[in-house]
Amino acid sequence: MALSDSGGVIARPLEVVPTTDLTASLRRLVREEGVSEVVVGVPKTLGGDVGFQARRVLDTLGALREEFPGVRFVEWDERLTTRLARSGGEKRRTGRVDHLAAARMLQEYLGMRGAFEALRKE
Repeated sequence: MALSDSGGVIARPLEVVPTTDLTASLRRLVREEGVSEVVVGVPKTLGGDVGFQARRVLDTLGALREEFPGVRFVEWDERLTTRLARSGGEKRRTGRVDHLAAARMLQEYLGMRGAFEALRKE
């Protein structure tokens, strides 16, 4: 998991959460941090297809949408985020790589969202 700053500009790694604890962790973030939007990485294949892992994520996402109707969930193509995080030197500690990959994915989303908002203002 990763969080952005209050202005929605900078992403920072937060924690690695087992799937079994995901709902409780998200409930805590919604309550304590005021989270109203969640970017969910969908691990598509290199060809862009929805494989087994992506299907599992999408199934979990469906359950989360029902559990948290006031939260906006955004699907984000997470291809290569872990590989890019590992290229930054964090090869040994998987949890740390997951932190970095989550923050990188969130940062990509924040950058894209910021670009779209700037275009709308023109």
